[in-house]
Amino acid sequence: MMADETTQTESTGQTESTGQTESTGQTESTGTASGGTENRANGRKVREGIVTSTSMDKTATVTVTERVRHRLYRKTLQQSTKLYAHDEDNQCRVGDRVRVTETRPLSKLKRWRLLEIVERAR
Repeated sequence: MMADETTQTESTGQTESTGQTESTGQTESTGTASGGTENRANGRKVREGIVTSTSMDKTATVTVTERVRHRLYRKTLQQSTKLYAHDEDNQCRVGDRVRVTETRPLSKLKRWRLLEIVERAR
């Protein structure tokens, strides 16, 4: 059979095409990784972490810890990233679990904004 031919199945009488389908140039996005933005309406990254410092005015330092696999050795490692998040009302306390979202640059280091406090520190 050639790639352009169509065949007819004996039981149902429907025709099938064995030719190539047209490509639209778009790729399907499957499940999102930790940095993916496919499923969010505004396309901004959202991270969850622990507040480690609130000594600055209207700013909280949030430590985000993620688990990644080492490429060569396949060992699971923990990588932590320190983010400076804008806290307009100074409502965060050290030890709170918070959710932050990406935003425009607010200062030299601040590129994140406090979305919500998920869990208060005990």
